[in-house]
Amino acid sequence: MPSILLIIFGFTFIFFMTSLGACVVFLFKKQINQKLNNFLMGLASGIMMSASIWSLLLPALNMSQNLGSFKILPAIVGLILGGLFLMLLDKLIPKQNSLNYNDNGIRKFYKLFIAITLHNIPEGLSVGFVFGAGMLSGESSALISAVALAVGIGIQNAPEGATVSLAYKSLKNSRSKAFLYGVLSGSVEPIFAIIGFFLASSLSSFQPWLLSFSAGAMMFVVCEELIPDSQSEISPHIGTWGFIFGFIIMMVLDVCLG
Repeated sequence: MPSILLIIFGFTFIFFMTSLGACVVFLFKKQINQKLNNFLMGLASGIMMSASIWSLLLPALNMSQNLGSFKILPAIVGLILGGLFLMLLDKLIPKQNSLNYNDNGIRKFYKLFIAITLHNIPEGLSVGFVFGAGMLSGESSALISAVALAVGIGIQNAPEGATVSLAYKSLKNSRSKAFLYGVLSGSVEPIFAIIGFFLASSLSSFQPWLLSFSAGAMMFVVCEELIPDSQSEISPHIGTWGFIFGFIIMMVLDVCLG
């Protein structure tokens, strides 16, 4: 297959899988009940926590080996800045926004949406960097590795798209808007994949910082919002099991397909 077709496939696949995951919202015709909502919030927590470790922090640490004694610095600084960014965002999001929703739940959703969208930015850059490096090397095996990376990330994106769409559906009973938000959360990936492709030779040193920043943002949302929302007196353990299953799902995808 010509190189250009491989690149188009890689950039398209990562977005397509997010949209495919968001389609799960159309399986629910009624408002999600409390027990299912707790499980889904726990599942989202596990998925995001696992992704922050396996997809973001560990790759960031591996990319920082050339810093010697300071190899841990990008991870530490990125985690702190990511958390601070979400904390600042919490202060800046008005109680009434352009969609005329003024309840606390929708504000929590926007932080979840932004955190997952941020998570998709370095993933898109990663795909673009690898394809760009493959083209520069001229090695066909390098392009095949880039396709494998895109497929792996794309498969991981499906549950993330579902997380966003189902989170919105649990707040506002609109499947079409829930699907749209799920799609939008992944729309940054092909955009930043293109950017990463053209800047592969000059921005690779910043990637560990971006990965760690995204991990910090995701961890902040998980600990601040999702885990507390997954717990209730009605079903005190179902959210915890959702977290465990979500963590396992993303861990298996990362380890087996990464």
